[in-house]
Amino acid sequence: MQKHISTILFDLDGTLIDTNELIIASFLHTFNHYYPGKYTREDVLPFIGPSLKETMSSIDPDRVDEMIERYRTHNLANHDLLVKEFDGVYETVQTLKEKGYKLAIVSTKMSATVKKGLKLTNLDSFFEIIVAIDDVENVKPHPEPIEKALKLLGSTPQESIMVGDNYHDIVGAKNAGTLSAGVSWSAKGRAYIEKFEPDFILDNMRDLLDIVGAVNE
Repeated sequence: MQKHISTILFDLDGTLIDTNELIIASFLHTFNHYYPGKYTREDVLPFIGPSLKETMSSIDPDRVDEMIERYRTHNLANHDLLVKEFDGVYETVQTLKEKGYKLAIVSTKMSATVKKGLKLTNLDSFFEIIVAIDDVENVKPHPEPIEKALKLLGSTPQESIMVGDNYHDIVGAKNAGTLSAGVSWSAKGRAYIEKFEPDFILDNMRDLLDIVGAVNE
């Protein structure tokens, strides 16, 4: 039991809400416009997690803004059709909130998109603090987003845990000095997230209650 944990930071996409199909569809829509038939579903899986700027820069440095705009237009238009929360998420987050844990979202998405996802899945009432890509100079795995969330919550790294589905979340947690929990439902698979040696692996979000000791408090 990690009885000392008071603060839980969550990544959003692929962790709390299932945006994988939306993200994959948005990448394929964008890339097929510029490079018809070149990219498959498997090709775009590595792009889940990094910022759009990072991904688009690796594809075509001269058309980054244009490609991001095309991606975001498709993403927003199809958002509500394709997004849903993962099993166990709502009740777990609700329980943590009711027990007085300090909660925040730390995401590489724009804050407007984060809020849209939270509202769609009825998770918005649980999160007063959101640190999105437009709130920071540096994105995960740089410690700045996590450190900013902790400052806004009045928490220290020693009493906090970061929960995510990607390399950026686990390494970001290590860089910021918090505990880390990887989710096994990552689109890239359990073995992928295990490679980065998170302190914990969750097979269902409910596992988090045992880890932080919420069940027995």
